[in-house]
Amino acid sequence: MRMILAVAAVLYSASAFAQTDKPPMVGDKPLVQVKPKGTKAGTKEAAAKPAAAPKGKPQSVAARLQACLDIDDGTKDRLNCYDGVMPPAPKPKPAKAKGYADCRFFKEEDERLACYNGFAESIPKLPKT
Repeated sequence: MRMILAVAAVLYSASAFAQTDKPPMVGDKPLVQVKPKGTKAGTKEAAAKPAAAPKGKPQSVAARLQACLDIDDGTKDRLNCYDGVMPPAPKPKPAKAKGYADCRFFKEEDERLACYNGFAESIPKLPKT
């Protein structure tokens, strides 16, 4: 009988202790839930960025370049999309581009856009999963 009473007292005190006003702690810091930030639908930046990858699955550079092909051809938005994938880094005298990464070295926007278009269109379509 004493054993049952002791167990009941321990369980009651543990449940009373768990109902304190303080937030749960991890070490010496409070446990906090982080909510993802939402994007604004009407901003130019949202239109210039390629479609987001599914959670836990990063998109390849090829998939992000192909996503830029959905934006109207010859526009500043498409170039901004390409520049978002591969930021521009102009060099004094770039040679002919051997790969899509070399397109960022062109100073002129028209040359850079034509270079990215050539490589993005030549990439075989990736299967949708």
